[in-house]
Amino acid sequence: MRTLNVALGSRAYPIHIGGKLLDCPELILPQLKTRRVVIVTNDVVGPLYLARLQSGLESIGVAVSAVVLPDGERHKDWQTLNLIFDALLGDRCERSTTLIALGGGVVGDMGGFAAACYQRGMPFIQVPTTLLAQVDSSVGGKTAINHPLGKNMIGAFYQPRLVLADTSVLDTLPPRELAAGLAEVIKYGLIRDPAFLDWIESNLDRLLVRDPDALAFAIERSCANKAEVVAADETEQGERALLNLGHTFGHAIETGLGYGVCLHGEAVAIGTMMAAELSLRLGWLSGPELARIESLFQRAGLPVVGPKLGVDRYLELMSHDKKVEAGRLRLVLLRALGKAVMYADAPAAEIAASIEARCA
Repeated sequence: MRTLNVALGSRAYPIHIGGKLLDCPELILPQLKTRRVVIVTNDVVGPLYLARLQSGLESIGVAVSAVVLPDGERHKDWQTLNLIFDALLGDRCERSTTLIALGGGVVGDMGGFAAACYQRGMPFIQVPTTLLAQVDSSVGGKTAINHPLGKNMIGAFYQPRLVLADTSVLDTLPPRELAAGLAEVIKYGLIRDPAFLDWIESNLDRLLVRDPDALAFAIERSCANKAEVVAADETEQGERALLNLGHTFGHAIETGLGYGVCLHGEAVAIGTMMAAELSLRLGWLSGPELARIESLFQRAGLPVVGPKLGVDRYLELMSHDKKVEAGRLRLVLLRALGKAVMYADAPAAEIAASIEARCA
């Protein structure tokens, strides 16, 4: 097991990474205020791992109840969130009861948002079961639901007390979901860790066949990068926004197509190509560097061309992005491979051209 720490003073918490960690309830016990938990999962992950986590906790004297949500990004809304509140209130859960999110990014986001809201805050633990959740969404305390006008626009910063990343559960992850997670892994190399980017290129084939050592290293390095950024800028006032490379374009794709049509990691890959295209047009990246990024995404099995929503529709959806400030669209772009910047002065014509260049 590898352990990292998210340094947030009195709210610091560990990230445990390793195989078979679902069978180690003793790692969870120290983070509980009382011996009572509610596990939030979905109808895909639940049949695979709920009984295993529940029985382990019950074996050490923890009372467990569960909430099983419908699976999918299209259910990341108020109606589904209320299923969690219905269960918490119906079971008379107290503020000291711990909510455990067992699932991918959707479960983690909704479980965390519910924990932030219920009785104005209950303890919360992340047990991510997808690669994307293990390397990104489970760490850092961003919780949210979607709105028809924008993705993740309603939520809260609310940190977990523990992240338990069991790498062995990735064995049951569909190939498309694995690829989606690799988009976020590649992102860390592009924005701030060029040595990691080199490692990903050399070891991508090992990641695709789920070599456990390669996966553990990639998860640890990704989490270490994110933990450093979160510790420096928890509520995204500056540096943390750089973690959103490709997300402004990508969220427009997810919203424009309808939530769940394009996986988040797939949308991020396309959005990153749009951001890289714009970086090229601004004179920051070279043609070979753009081709290098495209090749890496393609090798990972990710799309590099977006849907034809129309430039005006892209720009309309992007105008709802959380990084818009004083009416100005701020984009995360690449000054160089391994060096991301926030930039608000890109000419509108170049933004439009970059979108068009990367649309089917």
